Amino acid sequence: MKGMMKMSLHDDDKKLKIKHSLEKRVVTLPDGTFLPSIGQGTWYMGENPESKNKEIKALQLGIELGMKVIDTAEMYGNGDSERLVGEALKARRDKVFLVSKVYPHHSGLDMIERACENSLKRLGTDHLDLYLLHWRGRVPLAETIEGMERLRKDGKILRWGVSNFDTDDMKELMETDGGKKCMTNQVLYHLGSRGIDYDLLPWHQEHNLPIMAYSPLAQGGSLRRQLLSDPTILEISEKYNVQPLQIVLAWTIRSNNVIAIPKAVQEEHVLANAQAAAIQLTREDLNKLDEVFPKPVRKMPLDII
Repeated sequence: MKGMMKMSLHDDDKKLKIKHSLEKRVVTLPDGTFLPSIGQGTWYMGENPESKNKEIKALQLGIELGMKVIDTAEMYGNGDSERLVGEALKARRDKVFLVSKVYPHHSGLDMIERACENSLKRLGTDHLDLYLLHWRGRVPLAETIEGMERLRKDGKILRWGVSNFDTDDMKELMETDGGKKCMTNQVLYHLGSRGIDYDLLPWHQEHNLPIMAYSPLAQGGSLRRQLLSDPTILEISEKYNVQPLQIVLAWTIRSNNVIAIPKAVQEEHVLANAQAAAIQLTREDLNKLDEVFPKPVRKMPLDII
């Protein structure tokens, strides 16, 4: 394995060093909360009983390394992901910034409180640090905002945000009463899928509103293989003596306005993700990557998987 991976899973000094590097790469939410720029995703976790113990250990290692943001959703495995996260958080809840998401059809005033309470029960906690509308549905934004604010005032959630919102959606949200209390927008974003660089990410930066990037290493298939084998990415990974996907992850968090939430089940992949926070890409590196994976020159439809 390459340089940044050469450590024992039981090397406490090196774990502490990784944690410190994560603490230096932070993103600030609108309410002043500081979060590490790399967290943990849980999509598809909890669905295979044979992988349960491995997934729990992976999440717990990530917490130990400082990747305190853990993202889940009621949709993931029909609640199985939340149940798994709940088990992983036993005796660790105070070390975690816990995020879950509500279905659009549960985001009205008649359903959102029950949906939130069900998520809390599955997670084994009395509150969420952040609750997101998973994507935009038919419920009016004003109604969802009112529901989120009720949950916040009741202490069931501390903050709320949205997911899979494009630029026009975000503008409408900001113009809706209470919409400026949104803390983040979670969208698909990685080096091979950078359509938001055209207008959505600049809009977020202008409004000091962070992006949360899901699938920041690409979900799989031919695109992920391309990222693993691209000559420019390989060249830069050799320069830093790291793995190609660590360069991809370092690219995603380059702006200090993006929280990446990669999923990892293997403990060595958890370590690799955490170590990516220490990689500071130069302007020359970024220019080379732009040549191969160019920034869009026109508006692109928001990528969703």
